Amino acid sequence: MPETATQYRQTAVADPGAAVTAEHRLRAHVETLERRLRRRDEQRRAMLHIMGDLNESNRRLANQRKAMLHILADYEQDRRRLARQTERLDSLLHILQDSHQDKLRLEASRKAMIHIMGDLRETTAEMQRREHELRDKQEQLVQAGKLATLGELTTGVAHELNNPLNNIGLFVGNAVDLIELAVTEKGQIVRELGHAMQQVGKATEIISHLRTFGRVAPASREPISLRQVIERALSLMQEQLRLREIGVTVDWGAEEPVVVGNPIQMEQVFINLLTNARDALADAPRRAIRISASVGSAAVAIAFADSGAGIPPGLERRIFDPFFTTKEVGKGTGLGLSITYGIIKEHGGTISVVSPPGEGATFLIRLPLAPADAKETSA
Repeated sequence: MPETATQYRQTAVADPGAAVTAEHRLRAHVETLERRLRRRDEQRRAMLHIMGDLNESNRRLANQRKAMLHILADYEQDRRRLARQTERLDSLLHILQDSHQDKLRLEASRKAMIHIMGDLRETTAEMQRREHELRDKQEQLVQAGKLATLGELTTGVAHELNNPLNNIGLFVGNAVDLIELAVTEKGQIVRELGHAMQQVGKATEIISHLRTFGRVAPASREPISLRQVIERALSLMQEQLRLREIGVTVDWGAEEPVVVGNPIQMEQVFINLLTNARDALADAPRRAIRISASVGSAAVAIAFADSGAGIPPGLERRIFDPFFTTKEVGKGTGLGLSITYGIIKEHGGTISVVSPPGEGATFLIRLPLAPADAKETSA
């Protein structure tokens, strides 16, 4: 059987009968091929249906898998929720089991609390007693510092008292001489005795000032003029400053500062600062003290500056410690600045020191001003 059209034509030319036979065979072959193609098309369509069904099955399986995952997730949540509830039930059971023991412990705790409250009352009373003792010791320490200051002031005060006493003796002696000479003019005798009485008043004022400063300061607070307090402190120190040739300048500014405080304690503060400056100027080539005040809206700043050698570096924070002193043994107790710090703090103020090398020391004090009505009362 020819395989191609060329072979068929060649056969038809050579042999017409054979050509007819070949044509029938070719048609049969073509029909066979067409049947095979139709079967293959049917198989392909069947395969497509099968693939579609398979895809649909896959989608259904995917949906079922997702649904199963959600079911498993819900199952896991339910299991966890059940586990938590079980734990809560177990905890509740433990709580119920411990309830009786807690009641017993609570009763024991109540009894222990009663004993603790009793001990606490005793401890509070003991602490109050110790606080009172500490306050008494602090007051004694302040008084000791004050008496030590008075001891240092003895020489200058004795000189101040010696002058009015000599004057009294002079004026009284003049009056006695006039009487012995039988002078008839009483006016001259009265004048001499009047001068003597003035000197008596001056001596009395000095002694009264010393007695006021030396007694224990009361705990009361009142409006006080810082200018008057500092002037009283200078009056006690002026003879010692004069003997050491120390000059003092004071600058009060335009407004006089008034604070609420204890005048005796504040005077002790300024005497301590003056004494400290006096000792710092013992070997200074230039001996000067400057006191200045600056009044602000709510506080007053007071500066005590001296022209001494200043404070050694690194000791600025230690000079306010109790019993700390840079003086030689026997020349200082180390209480003056410590007491000063305590008094300023009790009055609601602050004190600090500035000492640049070679420029002396300046003590800066800040105190709250008295209210307006208190200033009027002081005036």
